[in-house]
Amino acid sequence: MGRFLYWMNVSLDLRIEQVPGDDGAGEWLRIDEELHREFNARARRLAAMVQGRVIYETMEEYWPRAREDASLPQVMREYGHIWTDAPKVLVSRTRDRADHHTRIFGGDDAIDQLAALRAGTDGTIGVGGATIATQLLRAGLLDELLLFTHPSILGFGRPLFDDYDRPIDLDLVEQRSFSQGVTMHHYTIRETIPC
Repeated sequence: MGRFLYWMNVSLDLRIEQVPGDDGAGEWLRIDEELHREFNARARRLAAMVQGRVIYETMEEYWPRAREDASLPQVMREYGHIWTDAPKVLVSRTRDRADHHTRIFGGDDAIDQLAALRAGTDGTIGVGGATIATQLLRAGLLDELLLFTHPSILGFGRPLFDDYDRPIDLDLVEQRSFSQGVTMHHYTIRETIPC
């Protein structure tokens, strides 16, 4: 059985975007070559990626072209290949086709489809997007969090989870510091604590 891992860049106050539409690409992020190499290494080990429509469309717009863009650093061109070649699932009610090794799950049974994907996968499935991560958490299917915390307090913006109001008990399984003050914390979800 696979494991769903919600992987996200966050601010110290657990915001993932400062203004609607920045799609996690705000100026508050401190992604240098060292951190990008870590992203690449971890992404390469994923069995699959599951992304909500907004994150998928942001990635789809940039990373396939990045593979061959000689003006970009090698580490970014490498991630372009990793993302494009990885098996992916796009969770969307509005899209009916996608390229780059992508299947689409949608409709009222998307969570059931994701549960079946998890059951039939050997390895870690990366999750991108607050909406889908929140839905997986509510369904008891989210297994791990991988948070790269950037030393910024945004004060407002989109939170790590959408309208989730139940306590969650976590176990820290790994942590690391990177240059520019970024820290990585990897947690397993022990259980949702009843209110």
